[in-house]
Order: sequence, then structure tokens, then C-alpha cells
Amino acid sequence: MDSTTASSLWDELVGTQPDPDLWVVLATLAAALAVVVPQLPWRISRNAITIAHEGGHGLIALVTGRTLTGIRLHSDTSGLTVSRGKPHGVGMILTAAAGYTAPPLLGLGGAALLSGGRITLLLWIATALLVAMLVMIRNAYGVLTVLVSGGLFLLVSWLAGPQVQAAFAYVVVWFLLLGGVRPAFELQAKRRRGGAGDSDADQLSRLTHVPAGLWLFLFHAVSLCSLIGGGRWLLEL
Repeated sequence: MDSTTASSLWDELVGTQPDPDLWVVLATLAAALAVVVPQLPWRISRNAITIAHEGGHGLIALVTGRTLTGIRLHSDTSGLTVSRGKPHGVGMILTAAAGYTAPPLLGLGGAALLSGGRITLLLWIATALLVAMLVMIRNAYGVLTVLVSGGLFLLVSWLAGPQVQAAFAYVVVWFLLLGGVRPAFELQAKRRRGGAGDSDADQLSRLTHVPAGLWLFLFHAVSLCSLIGGGRWLLEL
């Protein structure tokens, strides 16, 4: 790759792209709602939220100095991230708290990029994160899920035109913002029925001696605030 090509790619990566029309933003919002609210499409699309959830656990485990040993994604949309290190302390607490907060915070970050017109940068960052996560996947279904997701981002980034890239990016960010809200409510319902005794909230309760309900409140607060803030950026309010 010569210097001219490299410079062109860099300019495209860090440069800004035109904002889509308002009707495109609203259409992508409707598309995201269509796969988050009804139960049947949610059962499938929730796999993408699980990728972000487990990726959040894995990233914070690495940032806090823990040793990430593997990530597993299952067909029932559950997942498991395993790391080695002290079974207590700040690193373990942050790692456990990162799962439910990762999808909405990723959506908020994506909304910030889109509000600045950095559509290409968002797509490339997402692709890079998926490639990095693929290295740590330890089961076949997880590899397939991440490969399909990463391949889709790669195809859109390289082959699609600006309008398609913009629409795809907005759908993804709306999906993370909206899809990041629902899992906390699902966890709340499971706990009300006496299930999910080993959930992230319950693990955090054992680690911190803070009631699991307060951790669940934190998950709700992060996801709802991210949706409100990210939605304002996307709608340019």
C-alpha cells in the first residue's frame, strides 16, 4: 500500500460524512423497534446484545488486569465470559458490572460518533472490536455468530454506498440503545419469579454486600439514560 492510498484511507476513516435525512433516522428507529419489541425477532436479534454483553465483561477484565481465558456464546442467547484473577476486589466488581451496561453504553458512544458525522469510523471500530473478540471465542456457535456479525460490518464498510452505510449504522446504534434496555427488565422479571440466582446482579451483591436490587437499578439507570441521551443525539434535539 503506497503512501497516497494509506493517506486516502486515513482521511476516509477520520473524516465526516453527511447526516442522513430525518426520515432515514426515523425509519431506522422503527426498524430497530421492530426487532426489539416483538418476542419472536427479539429471540434472534438478542444474540447481538449478548455479543456486546460478553464483550463488555471481557474488555473490562483486560483493562483491570485480569486474564481473559475465553468467551462462549450460546444459541439460547446466553453467554459466559471466564477470566482469572482475584475473586474479589475492584477489578472483579467492574468486570461483573460491565455486562448489562455495555450494550447501552456502546450505543451511546455510537450515537456520539454519528452525531459528529463519523459513520465510517463507527463501522470500522465495530469491525475491529468483533475481530478482537473472535480471538477469545471458545465454542463453535460463538465463532459463527461473531463471524457473521463481523462479516456484515465488513461488507457494508467496503462495498455499500454512503446512504446504505448511514442507514446501517443508525439501525445498529438504535438497536444497541433500545436492545440495551430490555435485558434488565427481563432479569428483573426472572428474579421476581425466583430465577436467575447467579445473575450479574446477584454476583455483584455477593461481591459488594449491596442488595442485588440496587445493582439492577443501576442497570436500568444506565440503559435508560443512554437511550435518552443517545436518542437526542441521533434525532438532533
